[in-house]
Amino acid sequence: MPEHIDSGYSGEITWLGLMPDRAKTLQGVAKDSLFAGFDGINGDSHMGVTRASCGRTQGQHPRGTTIRNTRQFTVLCAQELARVADEMNIETLDPALIGANLVVDGVPDFSHIPPSSRLIAENGTTLVVDVINLPCVFPGKPIESVHINKGKTFKPAAKDRRGITAWVLCEGMLRVGDVLRLHVPAQRQWTP
Repeated sequence: MPEHIDSGYSGEITWLGLMPDRAKTLQGVAKDSLFAGFDGINGDSHMGVTRASCGRTQGQHPRGTTIRNTRQFTVLCAQELARVADEMNIETLDPALIGANLVVDGVPDFSHIPPSSRLIAENGTTLVVDVINLPCVFPGKPIESVHINKGKTFKPAAKDRRGITAWVLCEGMLRVGDVLRLHVPAQRQWTP
């Protein structure tokens, strides 16, 4: 079995941003470039090598347990974001409203790329895919501030289209316009 699968897919970064204070709002701030460090994005509320476990990990660890931070990045797909906006019956959905850090254009079925896949920039900066990012109600308030009566429509519209969470494997700069190559580690499908 080969060590990896060349997916043949690459995608262009069309948007970058950070969420400075998740306690106040999920709404982020757009940036032209970001440094992806081993502890994530400087100034982002998900920054850190470790984090406290939350409701999404309570099946493995009691809430508040210190665990490895595999949620340093929230990565979305431009095509899926457009489909979410369409389903919400709005023209466009600003990724800053839903806590995104990066939007990539050109990788099909993006939210379902396998865990442990790599998104590799031409300069070597590498993000490792953790898991699909499940939609939640938290983006509702920022969405509502721009799209009246649409905040509650986000969670059902984003099902299977909320992108992925990722962590930094190789540090470096990421810039709008950079191309990310998708590397998928080889493994057979698990069949218990």
